[in-house]
Amino acid sequence: MIVAQAVGRALAACGVETAFGVVGSGNFHVTNALVAGGVRYVAARHEGGAATMADAYARMSGRVGVVSVHQGPGLTNALTGLTEAAKSRTPLVVLAGEATEVQSNFHIDQAALATAVGAVAMRVSAPEEAVSRAAEAYRVALGERRTVLLNLPLDVQAAPFEGPVDVPAAPPSTPPAVGAEELARLLGAAERPVFVAGRGARHARRELEELADRAGALLATSAVAKGLFRGSPWDLDVSGGFATPLAVELIRGADLVVAWGCALNMWTTRHGTLVTPGAKVVKVDLDPAAFTAHVRADLGVTGDVARVAEAVAVRVAPRQGYRSPEVAARVRAEGRWRDVPYEDESGGGRIDPRTLSIGLDDLLPRERIVAIDSGNFMGYPSMFIDVPDEGGFCFTQAFQSIGLGLATAIGAALARPDRLPVAALGDGGALMGIAELETVVRLGLPMVVVVYDDEAYGAEVHHFGPHGHPLGTVTFPPADLAAIARGHGFAAVTVGGPGDLAGVADWVDGPRDRPLLVHAKVTAEHGSWWLEEAFKGH
Repeated sequence: MIVAQAVGRALAACGVETAFGVVGSGNFHVTNALVAGGVRYVAARHEGGAATMADAYARMSGRVGVVSVHQGPGLTNALTGLTEAAKSRTPLVVLAGEATEVQSNFHIDQAALATAVGAVAMRVSAPEEAVSRAAEAYRVALGERRTVLLNLPLDVQAAPFEGPVDVPAAPPSTPPAVGAEELARLLGAAERPVFVAGRGARHARRELEELADRAGALLATSAVAKGLFRGSPWDLDVSGGFATPLAVELIRGADLVVAWGCALNMWTTRHGTLVTPGAKVVKVDLDPAAFTAHVRADLGVTGDVARVAEAVAVRVAPRQGYRSPEVAARVRAEGRWRDVPYEDESGGGRIDPRTLSIGLDDLLPRERIVAIDSGNFMGYPSMFIDVPDEGGFCFTQAFQSIGLGLATAIGAALARPDRLPVAALGDGGALMGIAELETVVRLGLPMVVVVYDDEAYGAEVHHFGPHGHPLGTVTFPPADLAAIARGHGFAAVTVGGPGDLAGVADWVDGPRDRPLLVHAKVTAEHGSWWLEEAFKGH
């Protein structure tokens, strides 16, 4: 056995189930060793897609993601996806061949690249440390929720390895809750408490709802945790740029905001405007650094969200809090974007993106997993296409890169094969990631890919256009995306008005033996309010 094989076998022994990648000479042996150890290998068509698939798979499965790439350009091709994962604190191990000879065309400072984007850089420097370093990379990814680059120098990879490779994965430790007593006191004094749950709370619905029931709290989530409280009569859905007018009003009216596994960044709080100056803020998180990030907490409670919620619940006497009959009635009547009236602007061969999204929400099966790319369009599917629970929405937006949506949907689909995968893309992002259409077909995924096509980089059009700037660099001639999809083996429909959605209904009612691309020619007269929010952060 050589070192590369020992590393792959060790990661399989740690519990890795699925790996993604693009294989070259520098990662050939380690990838085959993963497969030999029982790991499912998913080949992407570009390393950027592979990294994003692994990120989405980790988010939606709760397992450590693994991506395998060639040295040098294999890693640089993957870098945007790795940056998204690192910023999102996704547990991910990146296996990369490494050319240490400075004369090699493939030589770059790979450790410096990883550090620059917020990942943890490690290296197998000698044969005898192959298994221990692989296990350490896995444990750091899992226990510290980090993206780890494990560099595999070519000469070390090829060296003989002697020794066992069975390495049990150490479970991450859960720190005890510190501050639960004070949080209970604040909840007991609050008249209008609101819980905002983030990604770190997606495992804790039951515990949070039980505490909210006792404290009289309303329930909201960050975008990445959308669906967590679906079905609760007190669910305000997403807080922030995608929030309904009612959610904005009620969150701004809170006298206590408790963030559960949520840093309350500028998107979740609309640049801080959703938290009024008189409101107290509590953050519950495994990472104390979250307490001073973005909106500063008046109280930080260190610990696992579920365990903290349980510890607090036994200390809080039942009270009405924010849960009046009037509020309940308003949540029922105004709690979803589709309840908010709008003027349908469909016409002239183009469909209003709100009408499109509502139509898709009505047509597609409820058991779905929706992945959203970035761009001017992104709020429409995020707000109008519902999901059944916290396992139904995959939102890779920490780096705000377009082009990740299709690969995100593939990784999410493999994590949740029981659900219909839906990828919502803009035309710019779709064309950036279009190579992975072949991956969807090859894997036999019954995916619906929806392209909101305004024939432009809409964010730039609506940001610079009103000021009279020339837009020729950000607008494009029409592209027949349906024909491109059919060339890859998709079924496809072009939607220019509400009546064209019948083609989607036909696919849903049919055998679904091929994935479907919906080429939606959307109206583009107006920019989006969430886009204006985004540009405030630039």
